[in-house]
Amino acid sequence: MKRFANKVAIVTGGGSGIGLACARRLLDEGARVVISGRSQKRLTEALHGLPADRVLTVAADVSERPDCDAVVAAAVERFGRIDTLVNAAGMNLVGKIHETTDEDWEACIGSDLSGVFYMSRAAIPHLMQSKGAIINIGSVSSLGGGWSHAAYNAAKGGVANLTRSTACDMGRFGVRANTVAPGLTVTGMVDGIMEDEALLEKAWERIPLRRAGQPEEVAAAVAFLASDEAQWITGIVLPVDGGQTCTDGGPEWGK
Repeated sequence: MKRFANKVAIVTGGGSGIGLACARRLLDEGARVVISGRSQKRLTEALHGLPADRVLTVAADVSERPDCDAVVAAAVERFGRIDTLVNAAGMNLVGKIHETTDEDWEACIGSDLSGVFYMSRAAIPHLMQSKGAIINIGSVSSLGGGWSHAAYNAAKGGVANLTRSTACDMGRFGVRANTVAPGLTVTGMVDGIMEDEALLEKAWERIPLRRAGQPEEVAAAVAFLASDEAQWITGIVLPVDGGQTCTDGGPEWGK
């Protein structure tokens, strides 16, 4: 399918994990993609072999507003428009509330929540012209609390409600906003869980499909919500979690 032929997407956090899978999926379906990440070296390595004429990489820290403005400006300068924004940049922070330092809190909120706000605000004038879509990468933590992730849970809960507010504010202009909420997904952010048999056994008790997801499975949901097939969908939080959120409780990792 070439659902994104002649369209332009920005993907933050595109150097690895879910962000990279989203960038590759959109490229496979015909998009021109601007991919940002903190490390230009990592971006260059991750994107080796992708079509150079349809890819632009921009090193940026989404917790810094000027960097976000620069990513949007680079996209418009290179490709002339923006149709889709995928906010996939983020960090995981393990820590109970009384263990979370000011520095940890600010870093997590900056990366996971403020970056979504800064990128969305910068891109919206262009998305209004294209009647485009914003897809934010949240988490099952967008839908409920959990143990040992105070800052992360707060940030991802904020992403869900920021998405709803964006959908309300921008719907009249034809701009859609949705959140994809992955469960346990095989990325570098969860290496500690994937290597701990005891934690995995707890995870399988909460995940009916009894396995972790793959970044490409999350990217498939992102591509659907970004496509014209989802034109009547806005303001939702879509769990992509192997059924975790249909069980009677959230994750107990680290309880």
